[in-house]
Amino acid sequence: MDKNKTEKIKEAEVIKDDKIKKSSKKKNNSKNIGIYLIICLFIIIICVAFVIALRNVGIISFDGVNPAKKAELNYTTTNNKQKEGIYITDVSEVVEEVMPSIVSITSKTLVKQGLFGPSYYNQEQYQEGAGSGIIISKTDNELLILTNNHVIEGAEELSVQFVNEKSVDATVKGTSERRDVAVIAIKLSDIDKETIEAIKIATIGDSEKLKVGNGIIAIGNALGYGQSVTTGVVSAVNREVAIDNTKSKMIQIDAAINGGNSGGALLNSSGEVVGINSAKYSSGGTSTSASIEGMGFAIPITDVKDLITALMNGEEDKSDATIGVEGYMVNENQNKAYGIPVGFFIQKVVENGGAAKAGLEKGDIITEIEGEKVEDISDIQDVIYSKKKGDKVKVKISYPSGREYKEKEVEITLQ
Repeated sequence: MDKNKTEKIKEAEVIKDDKIKKSSKKKNNSKNIGIYLIICLFIIIICVAFVIALRNVGIISFDGVNPAKKAELNYTTTNNKQKEGIYITDVSEVVEEVMPSIVSITSKTLVKQGLFGPSYYNQEQYQEGAGSGIIISKTDNELLILTNNHVIEGAEELSVQFVNEKSVDATVKGTSERRDVAVIAIKLSDIDKETIEAIKIATIGDSEKLKVGNGIIAIGNALGYGQSVTTGVVSAVNREVAIDNTKSKMIQIDAAINGGNSGGALLNSSGEVVGINSAKYSSGGTSTSASIEGMGFAIPITDVKDLITALMNGEEDKSDATIGVEGYMVNENQNKAYGIPVGFFIQKVVENGGAAKAGLEKGDIITEIEGEKVEDISDIQDVIYSKKKGDKVKVKISYPSGREYKEKEVEITLQ
């Protein structure tokens, strides 16, 4: 092999080695760029997720305004842990977990004493009432407590006692007389650190999942003695109950409910609030046929959850609409005996209410509403409850004219 040929072979090998090195370097560079791109993408995803999280909790805002935290109900998915078909016997763990979210409520109402009352000098005195409440939410400034409207109605002063027996004054945040629901508020600045650490926010359950026979727990300030616990089962669901001429669908339970329990929590076996303890049937009779036992009632929490959220955030309850009259039903027997038309007899017209503005007067009788005859108070309530404040309803009334009744149709704006 000559010299020139040998040099050419060496030169070719050098060129080949250079190409291999350059190819390897390109592959390494491509691989490094790919790794850098993956790392950068991962960092971007983390940053975006962090910013979204800060925005969701209200720490930052893209419009330059830090939004105030709205009150919300506390829900969980623990309902699937509820054991069906098992009577609750030991509820100590559930009660221990939930008790910090239950409070006692003391109300003071200013009443005028008549000549035959405690005072013979027409003096005004404070009358105390006892009830219960459920801590359902906390905002940046307030602790919010759910109770019955009848617990706080007309109260001049409200005091709330927590699980650690410390008491703080409260104010009314919002009420619904028709649904018998109210939310009261306490300033966080009025609550000491020890109490803040002792209390809890209640967990809201789903009352629509309740079945007849499910075990339940009732907690409340029975007779004003402090928090007590009773247990039982769901006796019925969607039971129609008439209280103060208002019909509502409620949960019937056999757990003992007494004065002071109103506004307290009805719990399922998972410790979730499924109802607001509100009423019971009772009797002063002494015979077996006259006595009533084990008939307590609670407002289903799912039926009023939207209302509660609205009241917590200071929004108007537009569903609490009224015609603006008070009175009683005239039945067929009274019609035959006295010649008074069957319908709702108006005893009082509320000043500046919808009925007053429509020209209704005391002594008028509502015989039809929205084209349907009024034969029971529920005939009026069903129409009103399906509407909101500001809606209009057409009613037919009979009004006295000499010795007979005449009819006319009027339109009433609900208020």
